[in-house]
Amino acid sequence: MADPGSGLSANHARRGEAERAADGNPAADAPDTGAARYVAIITDGNGRWAKRRGLPVVAGHEAGADTVKARLRDAVDLGILELTVYSFSTENWARSEDEVGALMEMFGRRIEGETPELHQEGVRMRFIGRREGISAELVKRMERAEALTDANERTTLFVAFNYGGRAEILDAARRFQGSTEEEFRNCLYAPEMHDPDLIIRTSGERRLSNYLLWQSAYSELVFRDELWPDFTREALEESLAEFSERRRRFGGR
Repeated sequence: MADPGSGLSANHARRGEAERAADGNPAADAPDTGAARYVAIITDGNGRWAKRRGLPVVAGHEAGADTVKARLRDAVDLGILELTVYSFSTENWARSEDEVGALMEMFGRRIEGETPELHQEGVRMRFIGRREGISAELVKRMERAEALTDANERTTLFVAFNYGGRAEILDAARRFQGSTEEEFRNCLYAPEMHDPDLIIRTSGERRLSNYLLWQSAYSELVFRDELWPDFTREALEESLAEFSERRRRFGGR
């Protein structure tokens, strides 16, 4: 079986270990009331947004992709170091053939067209999820984007594509030969990814939907009613403000 992740190199894994060591183990730290530096979003509601406007569903996905790009820039301004977005789940293959085909076409086109611009802005791009089932050409575009932006340090955009939290854990378990949580983490799709401080879900739904199940153990959750294409900078700022008002104990007192 091909590597189910995204071709993570050994130096990425070592960099992740070093960064997490520098940050400290959050479960062992004092309660945290700081700002969110690592944020993940379940970008839900594109189809409903399009339906309410009498548009084809692909128009909703295009609008959602525009919102990802805009909120990524806002995230940089707001001091977020890692932004993870849920673009296509392992369950989304059950959608109609036309919708899946349109999504794949849009995803490839967006990667090709937008990667140079994001590279110039200092964004590092990483794609997490299974590569099998995705066309060879799309995989090549993802790999080219990762290679081009690999040295960028301004912020990291993790795109969860053909991703499922249970699939990630299963794939890691197949490769796992150690005995510690850190060794298991190194078998995940992106070992260098920090556990999200905050997970935001749009569209009024209140569940994780198989998203970052390992990484979300101590993440704070914020649920918003906006459909994803309507998720503005103000909505992001309000979500971050809600996070900052919480006291994180990581099992302590």
